[in-house]
Amino acid sequence: MKNKAKLRFGLPKGSLQEATIEKMAKAGFNIQVSSRSYIPYVDDEELEIRLIRAQEISRYVEHGYLDCGITGYDWIQENNSKVHEVGEFQFSKATRQSARWVLAVPENSPVQSVKDLKGKRIATEVVNLTKRYLKKHGVKAEVEFSWGATEFKAHELVDAIVELTETGSSLRANKLRIVDTLLSSTPRLISNHASWKDKWKRQKIETLALLLKGALEAEAKVGLKMNIAQKNLAKLLQSLPALRNPTISNLSQNGWVAVETIIDEHVVRELIPQLKAAGAEGIIEYPLNKVVY
Repeated sequence: MKNKAKLRFGLPKGSLQEATIEKMAKAGFNIQVSSRSYIPYVDDEELEIRLIRAQEISRYVEHGYLDCGITGYDWIQENNSKVHEVGEFQFSKATRQSARWVLAVPENSPVQSVKDLKGKRIATEVVNLTKRYLKKHGVKAEVEFSWGATEFKAHELVDAIVELTETGSSLRANKLRIVDTLLSSTPRLISNHASWKDKWKRQKIETLALLLKGALEAEAKVGLKMNIAQKNLAKLLQSLPALRNPTISNLSQNGWVAVETIIDEHVVRELIPQLKAAGAEGIIEYPLNKVVY
């Protein structure tokens, strides 16, 4: 019997791991990680999952050990990896904001711009990004690799740091001031160029991208169902622009219709009282797994 074709898919180990596995579950792929094996289980015989540090995924995709993977745009740039970018997926472990690599200094530092770092020392995990940034601004400074816990080094060991932040709260808590942003980064689905040219692998990767995007689109939205008298329907649709594309169907009860729509979750709390006031009954709000446009 011929072996089934497989797609080797790298997922980021570490801070993004939980969020990524959760998104994959919403996309329809159940992944289970075991402490006894570095190869997670996935309920799809055509997939082989590998958990690898986000910092390394783009290199393994570029060199063909992985067919595709999810990693940050920052690590693709840091590694200068030649890969095909399939899509951007806006999610993170804390917020849905982009993560930013920022240049930061102690609050009382005289440094006001990158130009003030001439001859100074900078600690960071993204050495290549930082060196390119300094070169772009014509600044010569020493850049050293930092294994983490970079914030305290800015006060004792170096003049500045380049650190990853989403909200800036950790930097503020460590009495650090942001001077500039080097790069904004979001997770990307990337593919090896040869894998992308392979018809079967490309189709599988595009399916993954479609389902993942659908799962992410659904996160900020909910479904709403309600019943309303036909005579009140026009008024409801006029007063509530969020319902401009609803599905309307007749009920067995004469003169009544069912209205169903998908809306942004954050407006529901204001919307439901308005729906009730407009004559809607039997209002049901329900979560969504995927929204595919």
